[in-house]
Amino acid sequence: MKTIFTLVIILITSLTIAQEFQGKAYYFSKTGMDMDFGGRQMSEDQKKAIVDRMKSALEKTFVLTFDKNAAIYKEESQLEATGTVGGRGVRRGALLSGLTSNNYYKNIQEGVYSDQREFYGKNFLIKDSLSTYNWNLVNESKKIGNYTCFKATTTKKVNATMDWREMRRKARKQRDQREKSNVDQASATNVTDEPEILKEIEVTAWYTPEIPVNQGPGVYWGLPGLILEVQEGKTTLLCNKIVLNAKEIEEIKSPTKGKEVSQAEFDKITKKKVEEMIEQFSTQRRGRGGIGGGRRN
Repeated sequence: MKTIFTLVIILITSLTIAQEFQGKAYYFSKTGMDMDFGGRQMSEDQKKAIVDRMKSALEKTFVLTFDKNAAIYKEESQLEATGTVGGRGVRRGALLSGLTSNNYYKNIQEGVYSDQREFYGKNFLIKDSLSTYNWNLVNESKKIGNYTCFKATTTKKVNATMDWREMRRKARKQRDQREKSNVDQASATNVTDEPEILKEIEVTAWYTPEIPVNQGPGVYWGLPGLILEVQEGKTTLLCNKIVLNAKEIEEIKSPTKGKEVSQAEFDKITKKKVEEMIEQFSTQRRGRGGIGGGRRN
């Protein structure tokens, strides 16, 4: 009887430890940028200003708070973007804000996520089912900090609607069409009616079995260990700090602020706003430049 009682105590203790297990991982986001500026003639100061604006929008630090079943992913600090004074800069900043989650919660046990975003001054709460990834485990390893990590790859389809280069292409095509045909805005073909472009990009992740949770930054999960690095196209997310089982346990819960929509509904809203911006930029005079500024020759 004493042995059975001891086993029960051990089992209860183990379950309690598993439930209370929690960690924090800090990630730095960095995105490579296309520096040809669409072939436009620009001064070095203009190029530097654009690069600085894009860096402030794309290079950020995030914190992943996780346990065995759920995780919350937030930007560590909200910094005001520089050089966004003026109509075009304000519009660009409002659009870029919709690209990044303010508060991303995923529950692996339930297979759901909640994504809180601010887009053009409105708060949205995207609720939907978690995407699953067909990971290919690769026999390759490397050290990230003190952890031994292993490589995994997958592919991911992304919508090019929010791609700045695609937006510039559509705006220039629509503007050139009007100038060539000498037609008014109402009779010109709307290039935003073109089929949506779904491009497939390769994703490389590095995970460590030394932290046995299948969590990761942002939308990524599903590997036999915490994901410490993700390379997605030109963007890299790299973990540079991990804290396990701190004294204070933080409650991991889904955000509640914002108008509740599905992912498909939010994509429809952003697509409509992108089309409005393309229309605005396409009606600007060629000498004033398009998205991103600068004069075209």
